[in-house]
Amino acid sequence: MKEIKEMRAVTLMCDQLMEKVGCEFVALAMQNEVGPDVRWHYASGNLNDKYKRISVRFGKGIAGKIISSGSPMMMTDFPKGVIGKVTDHPIMLAEKLVSTYAVPLFFNAIPKGVLLIGNRKTTTFSEEDQQRVRETGQALEQILKAQIL
Repeated sequence: MKEIKEMRAVTLMCDQLMEKVGCEFVALAMQNEVGPDVRWHYASGNLNDKYKRISVRFGKGIAGKIISSGSPMMMTDFPKGVIGKVTDHPIMLAEKLVSTYAVPLFFNAIPKGVLLIGNRKTTTFSEEDQQRVRETGQALEQILKAQIL
């Protein structure tokens, strides 16, 4: 698979999403081609490069939970209300995120990726912002499909 950060259409879409929604962070995670682990492949608005070293088990962290459930997820005031350990959410800790909204990316009707937006302050993302993330996620699926299959 071609490196996502080298795919201009993907980086442009993520930057446009960040601008439209007014969020501080946008990231893209994908399940590894071999095995169930999930890695963050691209981030915009990141404080550091720690996201590149984050790998979570299927069902763990934001990315693992979204891929295992196939459902969007919003956190508005991390770490309040987190079920389980705070350390199960390494992207939140590495980027000092407080609020996130993330959607699954589907390939052959199976969730294999995650598009996440976030802020470093308490935020509830509006229905309009959530719709923008969903639409961007669907567009990214089409771009990435050619690279993954």
